[in-house]
Amino acid sequence: MARQPTRAQRAEIRRAMRRAEGKKPFWRPDSVRARATVGATLVVAVALVAAGFLVTTMLRENLYGRAELTAEVNARSFAGQLASGTAPTAIELPDDGELVQIVDANGTVAAASEDLEGAPVIGGFAPEPDPVETATETRPETETDDDDDQDDDADDDDDTPSSDATTTAGGGAVGSTIAYETVSVPAEDDASYRFAALTATAPDGRTYAVYSGASLETQEEAVDSVGTAMAWTLAPLLLIVAVVTWLVVRRALRPVKAIQTKLIEITGGDLSQRVPVPASRDEIHSLARTTNMTLTALDMAVSQQRRFVADASHELRSPLAILRTQLEIAREHPELLDLDATLGDVTRLQDLATDLLLLARLDAGERPPHVEVPFTELVREEVARRAATDRVPVRLDVEEDLMVWGVRGHLARAVGNLLANAQRHAEEGVTVRLAAEDDELLHLDVIDDGNGVPKDQRRQIFDRFVRLDESRSRDEGGAGLGLAIVKDVAQEHGGTIWVHDAPEGGALFRLTLRRNGRGW
Repeated sequence: MARQPTRAQRAEIRRAMRRAEGKKPFWRPDSVRARATVGATLVVAVALVAAGFLVTTMLRENLYGRAELTAEVNARSFAGQLASGTAPTAIELPDDGELVQIVDANGTVAAASEDLEGAPVIGGFAPEPDPVETATETRPETETDDDDDQDDDADDDDDTPSSDATTTAGGGAVGSTIAYETVSVPAEDDASYRFAALTATAPDGRTYAVYSGASLETQEEAVDSVGTAMAWTLAPLLLIVAVVTWLVVRRALRPVKAIQTKLIEITGGDLSQRVPVPASRDEIHSLARTTNMTLTALDMAVSQQRRFVADASHELRSPLAILRTQLEIAREHPELLDLDATLGDVTRLQDLATDLLLLARLDAGERPPHVEVPFTELVREEVARRAATDRVPVRLDVEEDLMVWGVRGHLARAVGNLLANAQRHAEEGVTVRLAAEDDELLHLDVIDDGNGVPKDQRRQIFDRFVRLDESRSRDEGGAGLGLAIVKDVAQEHGGTIWVHDAPEGGALFRLTLRRNGRGW
């Protein structure tokens, strides 16, 4: 049963309300706003760092590729001059920030740009020179038949050099393979250059390695500038993300605070109040509606429990008062004690207490284990138990032995209450019919030939402490709990209970139960 809050509990509720309405600290690490802000900021930070790294990497590759292309073009130009027969010292080398070094096969610097004069060899990453073959015999063209022309074409094909080296008009060749490497040049204060290395073979057979480098200073400055700009803008961007997230989450959670305040107020005992429902159609709107539905159900349950307690107290007070009166009279006049009446009052009081206990267990959600119950045998036992004591006979009509899935004690109590109700209102007799509807369901019909139940009261009779005929005495009318127990037992077993007009003119109560545990 629901209990009102104690004085200490009410004081604690008032303190909680004051704390909820009071000023809260700006930053609480365990709050939703703090966690959302930190999480969003971290995600954006990781995304920005990853995007910055990707952008700088792509920019670096692009700019370095441009420098690499410049170095390659210059290297091929100088290699082509060497292959055409120009001496290394006769080649005009650049002096505008581009570095060139020509090294012979002995590793000696044959020529170098002004910035590399006197500097050691750049490196040994030049590729091996390609072999160059030249034609040693040329056959003059003569007028021959078609077969000779084909042979001449084949000979011409054989005279083609087998290597991929580019042969110049002067008889030299430029290597087909080019190598790249980034080198820090000491002569330029360890400045970085992107070098392209290419081999060239002069007409006299001498082999040279041509190293041409393009400065990376401009490229590195551009990359550093972009990286610095991203680093400086990262903190303001993260601050903006954090502030915006904080404000958005605070605005989104503002209805939650209103719901919390109202719930604390409702906890004080007034279950008729409801939490405010925000206009936005979001999760908080659904939460508020669900909370109000829960409060409505709780309010109804508490009201029902209060009525139940009041009705139970009223029903228990009368037999207890009668027993006390009889015992007081018996103490003064023992000869006036009616033992049969006293025993009847005690029995009725015991039945009422048993009914109240069963209803309390059902309301508390107590669900004993369900087993297979021989329902036909159970109905026969209940009919036989009442045959000797009830005022009207009971006729049993059973088709076959049927089984149900449930709690035997609860089912027996429901069947007994239906029989007791029917015999209480019957004029001449009661009929009990048990039949299977299909493989899933069975019907138990309990029929009397009494006055029946008005249609506008057929739902009301299953409420607790309801008696339609208030003129009957309590001994005949009961406490009004029997049919309520039948309804609760039927719901516990996934079944139903309905009342209809009987063919005999009375009431027909139909209890429908499942024959197995499937479908619950």
